[in-house]
Amino acid sequence: MNNNSNKKPIKKQVDWMITLVPFLLIVVLCVLFFFMPDQSNAVLSQIRYFFGNTFGTYYLIIGLGIFLVSIYVAVSKYGDIVLGDPGEKPKYSFFAWGSMMFTCGLAADILFYSFSEWFMYAADPHIAEMGSIQDWASVYPIFHWSLIPWGFYLVLAVAFGFMLHVRKRKRQKYSEACRPVLGKHTDGIAGRLIDLLAVIALLAGTATTFSVATPLMVDIINSLFGIQLNRSVVTAVILVITCFIYTYSLLHGFKGISILAKACIYLFFGLLAYVLFFGGETRYIIETGFSSLGRMVQNFFELATATDPQRTTSFPQNWTIYYWAYWMVWCVAAPFFIGNISRGRTVRQTILGGYVFGVGSTIMSFIILGNYSLGKQMNGTADFLTKYKETGDAYGLITDIIGTMPCAPLVLVVVLVTMIAFYATSFDSIALTASCYSYHVLEEGEQPHRGIQLMWCILLILLPIALIFAESSMSNLQSVSIVSAFPIGFIMVLIVWSFLKDAKKYMKGKK
Repeated sequence: MNNNSNKKPIKKQVDWMITLVPFLLIVVLCVLFFFMPDQSNAVLSQIRYFFGNTFGTYYLIIGLGIFLVSIYVAVSKYGDIVLGDPGEKPKYSFFAWGSMMFTCGLAADILFYSFSEWFMYAADPHIAEMGSIQDWASVYPIFHWSLIPWGFYLVLAVAFGFMLHVRKRKRQKYSEACRPVLGKHTDGIAGRLIDLLAVIALLAGTATTFSVATPLMVDIINSLFGIQLNRSVVTAVILVITCFIYTYSLLHGFKGISILAKACIYLFFGLLAYVLFFGGETRYIIETGFSSLGRMVQNFFELATATDPQRTTSFPQNWTIYYWAYWMVWCVAAPFFIGNISRGRTVRQTILGGYVFGVGSTIMSFIILGNYSLGKQMNGTADFLTKYKETGDAYGLITDIIGTMPCAPLVLVVVLVTMIAFYATSFDSIALTASCYSYHVLEEGEQPHRGIQLMWCILLILLPIALIFAESSMSNLQSVSIVSAFPIGFIMVLIVWSFLKDAKKYMKGKK
């Protein structure tokens, strides 16, 4: 790994504006959330209402539009473009590539929501409007975590892969992907603003994902050892400890990330297989999953364009818009990482392969883990829904659900280890991408200095800890993503436009 030791001093290579402005912003936000938690959460809710409620349709349009563009790009002549030199072969096997792709983004959150999402929806009055819990509670999780969200990742991944491996660009930043449209303005105020917004969104996405799912790890520890520790304090301790684990893995580069990603996938699929075949709900899981998948496909465009203009339940604002925003802020890091590891694959292979591995793995997780507990609910073996309505504690309820499985303590350990491993690979890819943002240019194959990577590892963990100690509600955690995603949506459209323009020019040049 090249750590730039033979080049000009690190202080001249680093883009200090892109590095220090987000750093100072995070410090200020952390102080506010620590010392003014109620006021901070109130202001955040008001801002979220303005963007998510008033302009919620904006997120829906971008979501559906980018998904349709992904299909067009994959089946058109654009799909023939190799992300690298003509005739170059992929660096990673399909399994290794798919493992890193799946784990680099929201894999830990996928595990958390796979257990919990059906009862969150079942408690929402919108499900009663649609029909029965049996018919719809397991449909929305599949819809919210499959085609449109992965479309965000994959379209941008091929745009970044084209920029890095075909055009050989040395600036690994959002603004550089906009150069075909922005031209000279890429190096001016417009480009600087794009990069600042991207880094801020990256930090917001990290804060949301660590704040949402990490407390589950605390509840699992409490359940395993029969103790009741303070969730906020222990969560902060876990984040600090795992930060060191993630940092150690990151500093070993792509090789370390690849090994960790494979281990994650083996644990993940092992857990799914165990629940499916030994949980006692095999038939229900398969049949309900098959029906839910069919209902999602049949109603895809209706679900993708639902806005609830009379706000009878505000379901699209509370869930669909939030999820699109959540994935959009993660599009600052994950697609860069996917584009980087996709060298040697065609655009078509990257998009369709991503849908097969990424969407396929995600859907399997929601069908198996979600329908296991839904089956217990529907056949009267357990009443998880009533308990959730009474307590609102999704984390405690997930440990209760796992407690109904054979060899429950072992399953709890596997879930805990899998979440830690998922967080490690996600954190690694984020920190690596953020470190690249700190440089003016990076030569092909060159990696950021370890000191810069370490700085980002520490920075990325501060805001989640502040949000947890501020006891931010699920709604306020969602607000962080919704607010940050608003400007990112414009930039994503600009990147897709730039890719199509530049790729068209490239194909004409080949003829």
